[in-house]
Amino acid sequence: MSKKEKNINKVEARIEGVEHALTRVEQFIETCRKQIIWGIGIILGIVLLYMAFQHYYLEKWSAEAAEQMFPAEQAFENENWTLALDGDGNNPGFIEIIDNFNYSLTASARLAKYYAGICYLRLGYYEDAIEYLSKFRSKDMILSNMALGGIGDAYAEMGDTDKAVAFYKKAANNRKNEFTTPLYLVRAGILLEQQKKFKEAAELYNIVRKDYPNSTEGRNIVKYLTRVEIEQNKP
Repeated sequence: MSKKEKNINKVEARIEGVEHALTRVEQFIETCRKQIIWGIGIILGIVLLYMAFQHYYLEKWSAEAAEQMFPAEQAFENENWTLALDGDGNNPGFIEIIDNFNYSLTASARLAKYYAGICYLRLGYYEDAIEYLSKFRSKDMILSNMALGGIGDAYAEMGDTDKAVAFYKKAANNRKNEFTTPLYLVRAGILLEQQKKFKEAAELYNIVRKDYPNSTEGRNIVKYLTRVEIEQNKP
């Protein structure tokens, strides 16, 4: 058999294989026609329900939640922490926004958990601050880091230095940036100094010196490094 004939036979064999596969697919479709139609219908139904939920439910309650929360946000900006948390009887505070079932899936209710956590932190209710900040979830780089840092602040105020350092490190490394990363590295370093863990503190300060020299903390990091070096060289 010539080479040309062999190539022709190979092509014919491939064509037969494809035809056989197509036949099996057609048979499967014919056999499972009802199941396929039901499956497509269910998928389309889910998509339509999701679109209706977004349009008729979530958009409505999102707009209302944002409007209702605005006075609490103003109180927060003015550092009126109690008013921001509890409202004034006419306008709801962050806690009421969080507890309102209709607002539970809105961005405002999620953000209210951050605000509430910071309010409790400023008021000295550290366990409540940890509770609400721990519930906060956000794709925002700064806020997500500051929530973790706020938990660190609460533990530091409660005297739990190990947990405070752990959360400061989480805040620094969660989503690295020029603002929050050096801030929480330095806070962790200061607490490590208080524990006389000078080598660990120096490691964090050196990260700030090397990677974030233009940050506020980076411009002042030499004094921290100098202080640690003095402590390490004490007899």
